[in-house]
Amino acid sequence: MSTEPKIETRPAQPYAAIPVKAPMREWGRVNALVPEVYGRLGRRRIVPAGPLFYRYRVIGGMDVPFELEVGVPVPEPIEPDGRIIPGSIPPGRYATLTHHGHPDGLFDAITALQEWGTAQGITWDIRREGGTEIWGGRFEFYLTDPAVEPDMTKWSIELAYRLQDA
Repeated sequence: MSTEPKIETRPAQPYAAIPVKAPMREWGRVNALVPEVYGRLGRRRIVPAGPLFYRYRVIGGMDVPFELEVGVPVPEPIEPDGRIIPGSIPPGRYATLTHHGHPDGLFDAITALQEWGTAQGITWDIRREGGTEIWGGRFEFYLTDPAVEPDMTKWSIELAYRLQDA
């Protein structure tokens, strides 16, 4: 189940993240970065300023690597720390939709948001480098804390895709 898509304006937000390249077949490697991100921030006494997210730069497939970052918003920019890099959620207009349920259902929510965007005449924040599409702002925000709610069928995950500047 998902909410209706909407457009909202968001400010810039610094974050800390670990970049990774992995095909869907190896998604366990991506998910395994979550405790590392929180652990490194905890050791530096940095309190997250928002929910965990996955920022997708390049969309892959079952055997083609995705290029993404596993990150957490932070109150102010950080210095790099080992595999942790600083970043910023870009400001701008975002099309959002919240998926309620198991993450396995995200594909339908992603499809719904993209089809809605097409019907609205939206142009996503995407640039091309060679034959590769690079997303400027494509996020999945995990609104439910798994430590509080381990039942994945009760999770809420917000999709937020940045619109191309006018």
